[in-house]
Amino acid sequence: MATGTEHAGRLRIGMIGYGQMGRIHAYAYRAIPIFYDPLPAIPVLQAVADVVPGVAAHAAARAGFVWHTEDWRRVVESPEVDVVDICTPNSEHLPVLEAAIAAGKHIYCEKPLCTGLKDARRILAAACRAGIHHQITAEYRFLPALMQAQAMVRQGQLGDVFHFRGLYLHSGYVDPKRPMAWRLRRAATGGGVLMDLGPHLIDQMRVLVGDAAEVQGSVQTFIRRRPSAERPGEMEEVDVEDSAQALLRFRGGAVGSLEASRCATGTEDELRLEVHGSKGAIAFNLMDPNWLYWYDGDRPEAERGFQRLATVQRYPAPAVAPAPKFSVGWTRAHVAAQFAFLEAVAADRPAGPSFADAVAVHAHIDAIYRSAGGSGWTAVPRTE
Repeated sequence: MATGTEHAGRLRIGMIGYGQMGRIHAYAYRAIPIFYDPLPAIPVLQAVADVVPGVAAHAAARAGFVWHTEDWRRVVESPEVDVVDICTPNSEHLPVLEAAIAAGKHIYCEKPLCTGLKDARRILAAACRAGIHHQITAEYRFLPALMQAQAMVRQGQLGDVFHFRGLYLHSGYVDPKRPMAWRLRRAATGGGVLMDLGPHLIDQMRVLVGDAAEVQGSVQTFIRRRPSAERPGEMEEVDVEDSAQALLRFRGGAVGSLEASRCATGTEDELRLEVHGSKGAIAFNLMDPNWLYWYDGDRPEAERGFQRLATVQRYPAPAVAPAPKFSVGWTRAHVAAQFAFLEAVAADRPAGPSFADAVAVHAHIDAIYRSAGGSGWTAVPRTE
């Protein structure tokens, strides 16, 4: 069972990995007591581990962790830690997840949960047996525009959903001179853009429309060799995809498509979503995050057209800052996601998106890869 409750109204965080996402998670924990009042529990940055010499010490000095180490097992096994926050590369999630579950710690884990569906299923089963609280990072669920979109779909404002279109486009790997990194190695990631951007796209698809019944996928690698970062003058083979597409047939009867790319020249962080139903439609672009676009099919014909709904920072109580009128940012969504997790732990109720949601995302990715390998239309395994 989970370790005790959390110390005198506090939740003590042990962070594993302090790269870009570790910095963002640390920022979010520190911001929660300012942005929310009252608090379900006070997050305390207790410990941080990173295998790169000097990184954990730097994190402790700059972010304010109480102590630091290069040995992540010390953090996971410490009685001073209530929550393990995992911010390592994908392939390093599994041993930390296993150890944290064995230690009875609650877990907040960066996406994707594992490098494949089989391990993800095993981790979910172990977490459920242990009785711990668990959440996967899916911060876009916590943008006000997409929170409103989810509510509108639940309330039936779109009617019967017919179409879903989703794209997540980056341009970071367009330059063939960009050297190899862990995200370009299958052994470290389990895949390419589908394992990187795909989880966010598929999570939003599932929230808005539901699970796909079957998919037809394709993947492409445009730049097959890149300079080695460790061995100047040498080239390395790229064994993951730069781009992926899938056609979708949903269990509820809708159809759709999704596309993810890290070679979409001219884009920055472009998550685009469209949902069309019998009574209305919604559209969203992450590069224009303060607005949800809504088409109301019930309005008189002469008044129809997409309306721009101001969602900005309209977070529900107990959010108290910033004021709702101010423009929303990417880091604010992380603050909201981590607050939701702490609130669930403190209230002893299920957190979400949970590892079960992460497993469902893995099931869709697995089906797309199998389809792209020559299987044609491929059933998405049920994970309920």
